[in-house]
Amino acid sequence: MEIEPILTLTLAGATLGIVEGVKPGPLLTMVFRETLSGGFKAGLWTAAAPIFTDGPLIIISLLAAGWLATNPLALLIISVAGAIFLVKVGVDCFSIEPPNPDAGQSDTSDSFKRGILTNLLNPNVYVFWFLIGGPLMALYIETEPLAPIAYALTFLISIILTKTIFAYFLDRMSGNISHKGYRTALNICGILMIGFAVAYTYQAYDLLAQI
Repeated sequence: MEIEPILTLTLAGATLGIVEGVKPGPLLTMVFRETLSGGFKAGLWTAAAPIFTDGPLIIISLLAAGWLATNPLALLIISVAGAIFLVKVGVDCFSIEPPNPDAGQSDTSDSFKRGILTNLLNPNVYVFWFLIGGPLMALYIETEPLAPIAYALTFLISIILTKTIFAYFLDRMSGNISHKGYRTALNICGILMIGFAVAYTYQAYDLLAQI
């Protein structure tokens, strides 16, 4: 067992996981949205989405790292589906009511599903794993098989923990947010979601020229 490649990919996975965790995007916005509307537990389940979306993509990217680069149609379909989904979620933000502290614990299953859908329909996730993460792990898989595993695990743990921290602090602040403040924050989430949908549409337009 070679320690150096394992430590190298562990550090790379943790670093990229934190970067992806703090980087503004549809999933982080969804974490904010669910935390604001359903509390910390809803935000936590949304933040856990990469386990069930990136996990399978890690395996697939190792087997077919170069496939996506030569198949823009796949990304086009994902981009269009993602744009439609984000528009729906964004519009919903304008009608969500802030959580009622007297209503008891809210159901988080829908938050979990929305988190998974948001990540599955994000074309950037596929680009990352097929064009960056997959090839990086493939470089070490023959010489030290544990190195790609270390990379994948540290990446997933780091990105989930980072987004969970955001959800925690947002939930802790919620007691000091007025009803108007909640509405404003949710409206901002809605605008951001629609903005991401526009970006996906623009990306789909560019991909259309490559088909």
